[in-house]
Amino acid sequence: MASWQEFERQAPELAEAARRVLDTCKHRVLATLRKDGSPRVSGIETTFRDGELWTGSMSGAVKVHDLRRDPRMAIHVASPEPDTADPSSWEGDVKLAGRAVEVADEAALTSPESHLFRIELTEVVWTRVDGDELVMTTWHEGAAVREIRRK
Repeated sequence: MASWQEFERQAPELAEAARRVLDTCKHRVLATLRKDGSPRVSGIETTFRDGELWTGSMSGAVKVHDLRRDPRMAIHVASPEPDTADPSSWEGDVKLAGRAVEVADEAALTSPESHLFRIELTEVVWTRVDGDELVMTTWHEGAAVREIRRK
């Protein structure tokens, strides 16, 4: 698993684009796994601190129980809709996958009732439109960045 800082070192251009989308939109969708293995999605926010990507939650949230039981997760960040006359103006969506590691350091928590998770990455995908093509730039931990184009 890679920290955000390690991802930046391995794929600087993709990291810059992903960070731009993350900075543009405040709200994200977190996918976790329920006890029975089925997916659950929850709205979240993320922050960057000390070269890491973080997310938090209030006490008692079901996503906390999900992540404690199975830390695998995915985050989807959707940017605003493009001008329909110019689909290439769309900033694109970013998807992150990996695991959420709970941090119990009370000094790092915003309140005693909150939970804090550091995101460790295994995959990042930036999807956008270029002319008449859908373009996906992908990074997987330990592999080179790939670009896939589809008409």
